[in-house]
Amino acid sequence: MFKKLNVAVLFGGRSGEHEVSLMSATNIINAMDKEKYNIYMIGITKEGKWMSYEGPVEKIQDGSWEREAENKDGSNIANMLFSNILASDSNSIIDVVFPVLHGPHGEDGTVQGMMEVLNIPYVGCGVMGSAVGMDKEFSKILFERAGIGVGAYKVYYKHDINGNVQSVVKDIENNFSYPVFVKPVNMGSSVGITKAHDRCELIQALIEACKYDRKIMIEAFIDGRELECSVLGNNEPAFGGVGEIVPSHEFYDYVSKYYDGDNSRLIIPAQLSEEKVNEIKEIAIKAFKAIDCCGMARVDLFMEKATGRILINEINTIPGFTRISMYPKLWDVSGLSYSELIDRLIELALERHKDR
Repeated sequence: MFKKLNVAVLFGGRSGEHEVSLMSATNIINAMDKEKYNIYMIGITKEGKWMSYEGPVEKIQDGSWEREAENKDGSNIANMLFSNILASDSNSIIDVVFPVLHGPHGEDGTVQGMMEVLNIPYVGCGVMGSAVGMDKEFSKILFERAGIGVGAYKVYYKHDINGNVQSVVKDIENNFSYPVFVKPVNMGSSVGITKAHDRCELIQALIEACKYDRKIMIEAFIDGRELECSVLGNNEPAFGGVGEIVPSHEFYDYVSKYYDGDNSRLIIPAQLSEEKVNEIKEIAIKAFKAIDCCGMARVDLFMEKATGRILINEINTIPGFTRISMYPKLWDVSGLSYSELIDRLIELALERHKDR
């Protein structure tokens, strides 16, 4: 007789991408095959409180799940997760964890490390790949070492910015021309990112970025097409195609991504030559391997308009799964439906755990 897998879906979290996580988790839970999986919904509030939720899936996206979950006994979460330390594999309550936690405290290796200690299979990258993928500075260092082109960048620390912002601004102006992008090193979904066109905007951008991280990255403006591609797999990663973003705003910021999606255009597949797609495929898989990814990742790239040169922007180890997110859309066009993609991710999690 077929045994259904017990899958714990983690959503919410303490990061600035909390709301994006709620959107992604809603879509993932709705798409999961209920004939294959018993789904345990575990929400994490912005304050870091873990709560078991058993109500309607639709209440996750708007945050109203918290009101139903807050009066529940939370001890069953500990029972579910920590029982795996004491139980044999056949008696453990949770078979696999699906962390749908974007940004810090979820995508950065912290939750992944917890699952390793608990000896529970989990979807997505391991501790190292997650941590490096979250840190844009160290991922760029490894991309460069792997021979992948990156745009000009420099990292500054919050302590130095708060101590003498004028000195930092002067150094930036000595190394870059306006406009520049200012972003927190450890954040995603374009949270805290600003395109600064002059000194006044730069100072405000630095202040904004410092709200989210202790390391701030300055990136040179690249006049190029914004491309995203999907990678799926463990030892032999597969390429799911490449799409292009034409943002509704000046760049693909938080509003463009999640609240103005009908105006931002996603061109799937991107209109590129077969030769260029093959080049992008090679770069994406090389980047995936360079930081020791497994399971899934979305690789974000630029193609310079003047030269056609491909430069990597960043890699996302828990990409968005909202209704307008590129990662699942690319796989759908490639012939792997949303629910089949989730099945494959869970299979990869179990495969990797068995290998380890």
